[in-house]
Amino acid sequence: MSIAREGTPEGELSALLTAVSGLRDQVADSTLPLTLPGADAAARTRVELLNQLDDYVLPRLRSLDAPLLAVVGGSTGAGKSTLVNSIVGSVVTRPGVLRPTTRSPVLVHHPNDARWFVGDRVLPGLGRVTGGDAFAADGDTSAVRLVSAATLPAGLALLDAPDIDSVVSSNRDLAAQLLSAADLWLFVTTAARYADAVPWALLRQASERGTSIAVVLDRVPPEAVAEIRDHLASMLKEQGLSLAPIFTVREVPLETGGLVGAEEIGPLKQWLTALAQDARARGMVVRHTLSGALDSIDSRIEQLAEATAEQTSATRALSKVADTAYASAAAGVQKGMNDGTLLRGEVLARWQEFVGTGEFFKQVESTVSRLRDRMVAMVKGQPAPAAELGEALHSGVAALITAEAASAASTTVRSWRGMPGGPLLLAQYPHLVSSSPDFDQQVQHLVREWQGDVLELVRSEGQDRRTTAKVAAYGVNGVGVVLMLVAFAHTGGLMGAEVGIAGGTAVLGQKLLEAIFGDQAVRSLAAKARASLHDRVYELFGAEAGRYQAAVESVEVARDQGRRLTAAALGVKAAR
Repeated sequence: MSIAREGTPEGELSALLTAVSGLRDQVADSTLPLTLPGADAAARTRVELLNQLDDYVLPRLRSLDAPLLAVVGGSTGAGKSTLVNSIVGSVVTRPGVLRPTTRSPVLVHHPNDARWFVGDRVLPGLGRVTGGDAFAADGDTSAVRLVSAATLPAGLALLDAPDIDSVVSSNRDLAAQLLSAADLWLFVTTAARYADAVPWALLRQASERGTSIAVVLDRVPPEAVAEIRDHLASMLKEQGLSLAPIFTVREVPLETGGLVGAEEIGPLKQWLTALAQDARARGMVVRHTLSGALDSIDSRIEQLAEATAEQTSATRALSKVADTAYASAAAGVQKGMNDGTLLRGEVLARWQEFVGTGEFFKQVESTVSRLRDRMVAMVKGQPAPAAELGEALHSGVAALITAEAASAASTTVRSWRGMPGGPLLLAQYPHLVSSSPDFDQQVQHLVREWQGDVLELVRSEGQDRRTTAKVAAYGVNGVGVVLMLVAFAHTGGLMGAEVGIAGGTAVLGQKLLEAIFGDQAVRSLAAKARASLHDRVYELFGAEAGRYQAAVESVEVARDQGRRLTAAALGVKAAR
């Protein structure tokens, strides 16, 4: 086909071909990975559209003058192969005795038309088998068996398709694909089965897509021809197929070789021959079917675009659940840092030991002067070892972080199990049911690094001589653990006696640090210590949430998939 400039009929055809090719690429690139309501139907629509574009629309646009391809399709045992053999006048496709009967497609063409079919112009996804044993490829659904027959008129090819209601699903899928590749569908049915549901579902689809159809009513008892034909015609009219010609083949004995007699097959054969020999009539059939296929693009692309939007909505919801759960966990750690939660139990006991006596905190509610006396005595004396207090703080912080992370993972998993797409991801990524396998080690590393941050704050703040001396009196580690304690010493989450103890902890620790650094510096140091821990926790929880995000991204459709599909369909409409 020559390519002319736009503005000429050839140029307009070239523009349409380019637009359809672009649409085809967008459909091929589209994905619908999540099993959502309606996703299966949309996925089938995607495959059917892609097949029709590859097998029929693009080949036909590239070769408008190629022979008319009539696909002979119908139900199991309708007599399709016998009909093809009878039209050709010899056995070119083997009728079956066992079900399913026709197992592999057979394409019969005139010798002069071979060049149109030996390559991959049509049905590019199927191989080609020619020569040798005429039935060597029987049963191979991955290839088309090509048969050359001079008794078939040039300009027409017949394709004997597998059964549309085959018990083998691959046969049914292939039959539907071949029917979508047809310029003309010769629908073969019988007097006993012409009202079956399966073929009528395909007939309705063909009607909706504008496919040219002719009907062969086979094996009709001679006495019931008129009655059955009239009923079939009324059914076709109801489906918008009133213009489809009906050819009746009476139930009579077959001739030698298993062929239908000339009297029965004659009208259909004459109609097909006249169609093959009349270029104008062939062109009308091609244009009708091609226009119908192009007309059907909008509704099918709309379905894909809607399914894409549902996929996007589902993945965003899954992502939001994980983000929200870990944001809440980070807020939980922040709350635990601020409400006194970390000053319970072991930490309080170690603080008592740090200041030298467990009796000290029983006197916390005494007068301020007595508290100051205790502070002076502490400043003048030698501090108790800080290691156990630091370890208790380490364990408390680690336990808080670990518990909040476990809660976030549990919340995410519980929510995902009830959300579209969630069970699929949990099945694909079973490790997501809990925190990362090495999460405990990461937390231990985080707390150690944070404690290092606090010690560095103490060192940086105590750089002048006077401050350095005071820090040295208690040791950097000792002052550091007090700073950690003060950073958490708020009473919001404590009850009963713990309130008084934590209050005393806050006051005593605050006074000790103020004696070393000054009141303003202490407030700043405590805030920096809390911020340092929060930043590290936020980063760690972000990485944990990232595991869920990575899972979602593995099934996420391209961000602009729906827009690109719609734009490509509009491009085809504009080119038409």
